[in-house]
Amino acid sequence: MTTFTCSDDLQGAEFVDANLRGARFRRADLSGVVMRAVDVRGADIDAPWLFDDESFLRVNGVDVIPLVEAELNRRFPGRAGRRATDPDGLRAAWAALEQTWAATLERVAAMPAGTVDVPVGGEWSFAQTLRHLVMATDAWLGRAILGIEQPFHPIGQPNAEYETDGNDMSVFATPAPSYADVLEIRAGHVAMVRGFLATVTPDDLAAARKNPWAPDYPETVLSCLHVILQEEWEHHRFAVRDLDAIDATSGA
Repeated sequence: MTTFTCSDDLQGAEFVDANLRGARFRRADLSGVVMRAVDVRGADIDAPWLFDDESFLRVNGVDVIPLVEAELNRRFPGRAGRRATDPDGLRAAWAALEQTWAATLERVAAMPAGTVDVPVGGEWSFAQTLRHLVMATDAWLGRAILGIEQPFHPIGQPNAEYETDGNDMSVFATPAPSYADVLEIRAGHVAMVRGFLATVTPDDLAAARKNPWAPDYPETVLSCLHVILQEEWEHHRFAVRDLDAIDATSGA
């Protein structure tokens, strides 16, 4: 299979009568791509950034983003609260998220031993997903909101961008921690967010902060919290998707 990487500039390329059947695109920029008279039956698109205010995705002339948004909110009760703008709304949103994750953790606990370490389609395993959320909390609550210079817990799972941007990787655990340790540290981080939200005020939410990955880019405490909620819901969706795939493979 031919592989194209970031060193291959395909901007503006035109594919005519090309056979892309079975191709896989990961971390690829397909924004603005125009497809005409294409066969996309069976295509599977996962784009977490679809729901930005200015985004659209048209299929046969119909913007499908509002339809996708409504369906995801139906499938995941409480997800709509991730955009809450006041303290009470944010507290309710976090409580709903905790309840959702608790049910998923119970589901995983009832699955065969080793399930938490099974990757699906080259994505993170369930344990790695929880580790990434530890890192996300450290970045957006610890570094951005609380201003801790080095907030990262060693069990955190960096994403590809962190790994390739010249950051110090020595802080993160090698080899991978046990699942029991992951659960313990993850629970502590969930409690950290809950504790912060318990006393947050409207003035706190409006306070200026720096983006933890791009310090010149302005954020507010509210926008940082929105990133945490977005990370939580998107990675929960990924985790459930992969657990469903594992169940289907095992015949459960």
